[in-house]
Amino acid sequence: MNYQVIAEHLPTLLEAAGVTMGTWLLGALLALLLGFLVSLLRRYGPQALNWLLGLYVELIRGTPFLIQLFLLYYGGPYIGLVLDPVAAGVMGLGIYGAAYFSEVFRAGFEAIPKGHSEVAECLGMTRWQIIRRVLLPEMMVLVLPPLTNMLVVLLKETAVLSIITVPELTFHISSIGSEQYAFVEALFLLACFYWGLVELCGWLGRVLEKRLERFRFSAS
Repeated sequence: MNYQVIAEHLPTLLEAAGVTMGTWLLGALLALLLGFLVSLLRRYGPQALNWLLGLYVELIRGTPFLIQLFLLYYGGPYIGLVLDPVAAGVMGLGIYGAAYFSEVFRAGFEAIPKGHSEVAECLGMTRWQIIRRVLLPEMMVLVLPPLTNMLVVLLKETAVLSIITVPELTFHISSIGSEQYAFVEALFLLACFYWGLVELCGWLGRVLEKRLERFRFSAS
């Protein structure tokens, strides 16, 4: 285990770790926003739109992320969508994660007793006010654990972005392993990095879940 090789490339690896975290955060934010929008449109939109969005969810969940990434990056130019690797990575994560997040949000909405919405309607609240002030706070308590799990999945999927030459940590770690024949050292470091981020993400999720406990409702 010769970690001198890793130490020599430490500045580059730190920069690559920043790219990994940046693409993950931006992709996760895009996925959360798109997923929430898809769940709302499927719940309150017309039946035809619900069918189309349902097809999108099934297609994304039924195909590997690697294939989706290849189609976006290499197939995009055929329809006029030319993206640099980082932008394609962020968009790919967003589109992929949104399908799963939308199902999480949909399940959260359906788990809230209908009586809560009915009471809010009797008080004269608009649909948007009901979503913002009644459904959203209660739903977040229910869906936070699966949302955290999906964020962890998206974090680990950033390793796939090296396939389209995104200069993130896996890309540089693989290069160091190939050039210096230090595969064990490089991959061990990569595993430690992802493990640390996964643990941090899980801890933040548990802290946020405790803070949201005051919104928990009783099914009775």
